[in-house]
Amino acid sequence: MEFEFTGEIIHWHGPAPHHFVALPEDDSDVLAQLPDLSYGWGCIPVRARIGTTDFDTSLMPKDGRYLLPIKVAVRRAEDLDVGDDVSVLLWVREPGR
Repeated sequence: MEFEFTGEIIHWHGPAPHHFVALPEDDSDVLAQLPDLSYGWGCIPVRARIGTTDFDTSLMPKDGRYLLPIKVAVRRAEDLDVGDDVSVLLWVREPGR
């Protein structure tokens, strides 16, 4: 399953601060209808591409949408910061792979 979207990089100031891009509501709704994709806590393993950088991570559910964590290595490689709009290509992986 593949998704392509554009979103703004946000910074979550939680106990473990991190940067994310929220998936569009429609894409989040599609994923929420497929609970077998999750390996637990609603997290879904994915492979993503921003610019020319590919990376593996897991989508995290938050307030009815899924968030894509943007790793430091990706932000550095693509010269990205909070507030930047990024185009994302996303492939859902099978849990455990």
